[in-house]
Amino acid sequence: MLVNNTRPRFTSPYRPVLAFFAFLLLALSASRIFLIALHWSRVDAVDGLFYILVQGVRFDLIVACALVLPIALLAPFLCNKTPWLRFLRVYMVSVFFLAIFMEAATPTFITEYDLRPNILFVEYLKYPKEVGSMLLGGYKLDIFLGLLAVYFVCCLFLKFISPCLIPVSKPGLVGSVVGCSVVVIVCALGVRSSLGHRPANPAKVAFSDDLLVNDLSLSSLYSVLYAMYSSSRYESSVRAYGSMAIANAVQEVRDDMVLAADRFISEDIPTLHRNDWVNGNERPMNLVIILQESLGAEFVGALGGTPVTPELDELTTQGIWFNNLYATGTRSVRGIEAVITGFTPTPARSVVKLPKSQSGFFTIAELLGRRGYDTSFIYGGEAHFDNMRQFFVGNGFQQIIEEKDFLDPSFKGSWGVSDEDLFQRAHEEFSQKKDKPFFSLVFTSSNHSPFEFPEDRIELFEQPRDTVNNAVKYADFAMGEFFRQAKESSYWDNTVFLVVADHNSRVRGANLVPIEYFHIPALILGGQVEPRTYSRLSSQIDLLPTVLGMMGVQDEHPATGHDLFRPDIADVPGRAIMQYNTVQAYMQGDEVIVMEMDKNPAHYHRSVAGLIPAQSPDQDLIDRALAYSVWSANAYQKRLYRLPETGQDPELGSTAPVSERPPIELSLFQ
Repeated sequence: MLVNNTRPRFTSPYRPVLAFFAFLLLALSASRIFLIALHWSRVDAVDGLFYILVQGVRFDLIVACALVLPIALLAPFLCNKTPWLRFLRVYMVSVFFLAIFMEAATPTFITEYDLRPNILFVEYLKYPKEVGSMLLGGYKLDIFLGLLAVYFVCCLFLKFISPCLIPVSKPGLVGSVVGCSVVVIVCALGVRSSLGHRPANPAKVAFSDDLLVNDLSLSSLYSVLYAMYSSSRYESSVRAYGSMAIANAVQEVRDDMVLAADRFISEDIPTLHRNDWVNGNERPMNLVIILQESLGAEFVGALGGTPVTPELDELTTQGIWFNNLYATGTRSVRGIEAVITGFTPTPARSVVKLPKSQSGFFTIAELLGRRGYDTSFIYGGEAHFDNMRQFFVGNGFQQIIEEKDFLDPSFKGSWGVSDEDLFQRAHEEFSQKKDKPFFSLVFTSSNHSPFEFPEDRIELFEQPRDTVNNAVKYADFAMGEFFRQAKESSYWDNTVFLVVADHNSRVRGANLVPIEYFHIPALILGGQVEPRTYSRLSSQIDLLPTVLGMMGVQDEHPATGHDLFRPDIADVPGRAIMQYNTVQAYMQGDEVIVMEMDKNPAHYHRSVAGLIPAQSPDQDLIDRALAYSVWSANAYQKRLYRLPETGQDPELGSTAPVSERPPIELSLFQ
């Protein structure tokens, strides 16, 4: 191939790089304009058009500068080599395809999560079967249009870039050195995008309370890469939302637990405390936790939602109904984290997925297993999803029953067997236990996109068939059938059943934390449970100590939630902690502390109009909220959230069974 010597020697090597740079900026800006049009009402509500466009170019420059830096440095030395041009073509097309593919996937991701792609986008790549089935089942048109857009834009890019990919004469050594120096300076400034102490990041340019609108200033490639960086950073940091001495954080959390100082029995495990309430039962109570997939209050008739849960609505009059309870997050692993471990949320991933919590981390299964209980996890899908199997096996679950263990299910969808099959297997397992105490976590899955369930089992709520309302109604029907069987069983009278949602279906809104979408149902049933309604503000993290109290379990554990039926906290205001992407909220009454990355915590008042900035911030409440964030991160990092080693008294370092301590007599079945 002939070398072109007609162009200026200093700039010629950079022509393909500059063409790639310009086309990438143009494509990302076009995608942003499309997304602004899709969500114009929310952009217009905060008068954000000009700001988003300007900041969008800024963040696109960050991405583009980072991507062109390595090839721009090599260009003056290799510009006359045909292999270099081949490599350049492959590199630019691959990177451009990745960036545009991320943009094409963004509208569907926003539909599901109300945010640009983040760490979930990467994590779900580990589960191609489940995610692929979900996408093909519910998003065929989205996939087709997205791939068509990617193909069309990539063809335009190739047509645009090909004339630039020809050999040119190398500049001299001085020209190459000067060119590289200019490239490094310009790209470094572009990537940093700030002359301040810290480089630009999403928190510094967030201008509204609507997280999605803030996200529109980014590109999806940037948002995913930054989420991956942030996730690893937050897992090792106790200062995600601000600084506080660990000792002060521990004291704040202990104070919020509302326990006497002598109930805390370990310096090595700061929140480990005695649970001495007993109910007077002669035999241990069984425990079954039914974790309902994506059942937000908006779908529950008894909570003022769409009337698609007639079975649950009827059961609310037969047990203890929590009508003011809030989830800790928006993903199933958050719900598992809260309900099974009682651990408070952090901006990092759930402890179900973090490496330091895969063994030796406190769970209710570990606690009850030490007391001779059979412990199990029953799930209609594949238990490896979201790392559940590894976490459960390492932390006290003795038996895992999953999709492969259902030999002849009546129905199987993208996420596993139907909820009817699930509950039938659970009933069979429980019926075989006889006098052996047991604990089981039963996790439903029928109410999950693409909303597949058996034909002719329910009267459809609406058309078409595969909608969230119909799926919720089917899941509710399956649960109702289970309880009709359970009430006639041998295990009913001696079992505490907790029914609770893991999270809402789709959490979205124009507030920093759309609190109304964290509202979920919870219900405690059983042969010895007296019906009542509990209306004080409460959290998923309160359920673990509450059911332990109802079971009469005398033991020690590190869970920081409240046993909601302790008589000494009847006048203590309830609170809830919620994690929404990287934003955390601590709510007490109508007062809400919102904590964002790299920003000072802010105090809001919750009203029907949303979150309104408080006129006089409550520093004590801010300290309490920050303390939980600091404590949780520190407890995970230093492995402080665990049970003491078997046979060791946490106070004395020797055997001292809890049963030998004088109990506090209290009946909680009232």
